[in-house]
Amino acid sequence: MNRRVVCPADTATLRSQPLRGMRIIELSSYVASPLSGMTLAQLGADVIRVEPIGGGPDRTRWPLAESGTSLYWAGLNKGKRAIEVDLSTADGRRLVSDLIAGAGTVISNSERYPELAFEALRARRPDVIHVLLTGRRDGSTAVDYTVQAATGFPLLTGPENTTGPVNSPVPAWDLAAGLYLAIGLLAAERHRLLTGEGQSLRVALEDVALAAAGNLGYLAEAQLNGTSRERDGNHVYGTFGRDFATADGERLMIVALTARHAEDLFAATGLTGVVSALSAALGADFDEEAERYRHRKVLGELLAGWFETHTLAEAEEALRATRVLWSPYRSFTDLVADDARLLRESPLMAELRQPGAGEHWAPGSPLVLDGEQSPPAAAPLVGQHTEEVLRDELGLSAPDLAKLRENGVIPPGGDRDGEGSP
Repeated sequence: MNRRVVCPADTATLRSQPLRGMRIIELSSYVASPLSGMTLAQLGADVIRVEPIGGGPDRTRWPLAESGTSLYWAGLNKGKRAIEVDLSTADGRRLVSDLIAGAGTVISNSERYPELAFEALRARRPDVIHVLLTGRRDGSTAVDYTVQAATGFPLLTGPENTTGPVNSPVPAWDLAAGLYLAIGLLAAERHRLLTGEGQSLRVALEDVALAAAGNLGYLAEAQLNGTSRERDGNHVYGTFGRDFATADGERLMIVALTARHAEDLFAATGLTGVVSALSAALGADFDEEAERYRHRKVLGELLAGWFETHTLAEAEEALRATRVLWSPYRSFTDLVADDARLLRESPLMAELRQPGAGEHWAPGSPLVLDGEQSPPAAAPLVGQHTEEVLRDELGLSAPDLAKLRENGVIPPGGDRDGEGSP
């Protein structure tokens, strides 16, 4: 197996970490806000995640390694530091408030504690940046799957004869919200750099989904045309694209966005003459994207006949020399199989030793800066950096830490060494 070693900081690494020197306190859980923190950590920010003693509620979320370590949690928290603090105590909230006042920036998805709200923090540090994720604009709760239900998308997903809603297994609004949080934080940091002023930044999960529905024209279509779009299986709305089965039981996704794509697709499958005759018979110009979509079913049936008589390897050979957009369908187990080169050869991926889970291929940052990108770093264990952070960032002494342990504000024992319980 090819092995890329994660080395100490050098000039190339520094180019991929433009946020080095930025410190962010993160009080979050589940997907969106942890993703925002990890996105910034992968660009060099020192992200300190605050969890309750014993770890947050998402520490055991599936999928799990055989040891019970959450692969989900480890995947969304790579490269951070983690501390345990009992926020139900005044002393615990004071510690975290002190950390935020020192760092100047916090990401949160909770307004539970007044001492950690924007106004209270601004009273301590006027230029504080407070980034908050909410479910809805009014502050009420929502999660990705309830936002999906509320915004229409599950009624467009699935085979055309399906009557009930079909949720996406990808938490798209969580992922988009996490990136909005990161972008917003950097915009607020830019504003602070220029003016010296802090900001309160709020992102509502439901607003992210509504913005997507509006930006893609779905909402305007319903308002102006008075119609609701219908589900259409694996057809790509507004252009020609769908999946096809091959003679050996495999499947490919084919998309022909442009006239050149369509021309290449029909030529590769030997259907140029048939499609030309069909165009004349229907009075349809298949150089036009709208016409290819309007007649997608008859074109699809013609192409389906060709794919059904050719193996996947034969179809790939025919398509490889074209500009057609295509890919065979792969499962996750296909992607990580020993003979699959995508992970092993991708510059995005590197071997990562995650305590509690073992060694596996994991992604770094997808951002490539001046030809360099940040490799993955292991996610922290529960409370791994508690005493380190409190000593280094707040200047607490050994007796101070002992008193906090005695009062149950921080967990007993010293910092973890990177091995053991997740």
